[in-house]
Amino acid sequence: MNLIDKYNNNLLSVYKMKYLVTVSFNSSHFFHVENNEIKISLKSKPESGKANKELIKSLSERFNVSTNKIKILSGFSTRKKVVEILF
Repeated sequence: MNLIDKYNNNLLSVYKMKYLVTVSFNSSHFFHVENNEIKISLKSKPESGKANKELIKSLSERFNVSTNKIKILSGFSTRKKVVEILF
């Protein structure tokens, strides 16, 4: 998997990072990043997309980017996900 793609034009450089995210569900909140892997705990239950929404919101706050700059590429219904973040 290509972890970093860089797009250049005359005005802007955009970095696209891909992370392997492992999610756990418990009340003790943790967030750990190492290389291209993120381990995070969520409080929302994995029903009706609630946990995925919380994941995107948490990543948005942690990396200081808008939620529309974050996409879940795979793993919508599993604990292991591939997430893309545009910087």
